Amino acid sequence: MTTARELIVEADGGSRGNPGPAGYGAVVLDPVTGETLAEAAEYIGVATNNVAEYKGLVAGLTAARALFPDATVHVRMDSKLVVEQMSGRWKIKHPDMKPLAAEAGRVFPAGRVRYEWIPRELNKHADRLANEAMDAGKQGRQWEPSGSTAALDAVAARNAAALPPSGPPGDATAGAARARAALATRTSGTPVEAVTGSADVRGDGLFAAEEAGASSGDFEAEAGAAAPTGHAARVLAPTAPTAPTAPTAATAAVPAEPSATAAAPAGSAAPCQGWAGPDMGAPATFVLLRHGETALTPEKRFSGSGGTDPELSAAGLRQAEAVAAALAARGTIQEIVSSPLTRCRQTAAAVAARLGLDVQVERGLRETDFGAWEGLTFGEVRERYPRDLEDWLASPKAAPTGGGESFAAVARRVAATRDRLTAAHAGRTVLLVTHVTPIKTLVRLALGAPPESLFKMELSAASISAVAYYADGNASVRLLNDTSHLR
Repeated sequence: MTTARELIVEADGGSRGNPGPAGYGAVVLDPVTGETLAEAAEYIGVATNNVAEYKGLVAGLTAARALFPDATVHVRMDSKLVVEQMSGRWKIKHPDMKPLAAEAGRVFPAGRVRYEWIPRELNKHADRLANEAMDAGKQGRQWEPSGSTAALDAVAARNAAALPPSGPPGDATAGAARARAALATRTSGTPVEAVTGSADVRGDGLFAAEEAGASSGDFEAEAGAAAPTGHAARVLAPTAPTAPTAPTAATAAVPAEPSATAAAPAGSAAPCQGWAGPDMGAPATFVLLRHGETALTPEKRFSGSGGTDPELSAAGLRQAEAVAAALAARGTIQEIVSSPLTRCRQTAAAVAARLGLDVQVERGLRETDFGAWEGLTFGEVRERYPRDLEDWLASPKAAPTGGGESFAAVARRVAATRDRLTAAHAGRTVLLVTHVTPIKTLVRLALGAPPESLFKMELSAASISAVAYYADGNASVRLLNDTSHLR
């Protein structure tokens, strides 16, 4: 079965006089990448704020339907009135708004749209579009997409918001964000601070990370899970320091090991295959973040949950700040869950500080226990424990020397953790800060890939991947090994 695409619609409207000259703005966003998919804005003459907001909602939903008619939509607005009325919790009494609410309700079938109130400062893109439309009306014309700087302004604002002036003088990243915001103001011809509504200075991915192009890093399970494809995917054969490709005669799926489709949350229907099936609503989307580098990463040493629990290195701390800025700029993360290991908690803390969120700790997201191999390179393990290594490469049921975890055991643990988290966070976008093996395992299970695919995927330090989980047990790999924020 195909699963419906989820979209985010942010909408706003304003009136300079209430009633007075009014306009609306709406933007359609990708929920995983934060990418702008469509914009709409219009000067509507003299109207109230609420009418303009409703017209913005209709325009945003219509733009989303034009892109993906079968989508599910997450509407985010700073109008408590519109959100509560469209959610059915408040009655609609005003005669000017009843037909607009009815029109909005007809764009998508009931149950395919959910509404969320957000603070005004998080709705800057739509706010800027609405103000552009009102500015155009003041000049006797209509808003035109070719003249809009709203997307640029919103991006610049996210960076500025994500990068408070706490860094040292000459901070290149914060400086770049401020320069971008200044350029956006100049281009629009209207000082950002002067437009109606709150001004916006977010960011555009100008992340000062010196570790661009970092290698896939420590052996936290460089031999870890599957080879997905899709947006930003890089599927590589293992290189010299990494484990060689598993033999073609590798064992079949391990009994009791969870499959991609058998891992539906408790109580869900059996997953559908093919092209028909019920609309299962908004998925739980896990943005999977591998922690930043430690001292063991550049040396490609096994670093699991049974070793020294190293901290982030200076390079790893820079990577954590870079990915935190990138995620703050996207603005889609609603909750953060981390492995209990120090390197993940440090990385998660950097993101949490930017987003103003708490960090939940989940033991099921910890890295594989590599037993006696902890701290060793692949070559050192091959020299000291050649037979054990050979068995480990050949079968997911084989454990590292000295009582470590097999990949089959890790898969069962990770699948159980996935099921708990998807049940707890249905319809939410959650950042999971974890390690190579758990991330690759989640992707492998989502794709239904065999155990031997464990050795065919690269996952860099501080990289971002994403998987969406639907209520029927189906999963969609959205992103793999994105390191653009480190360049």
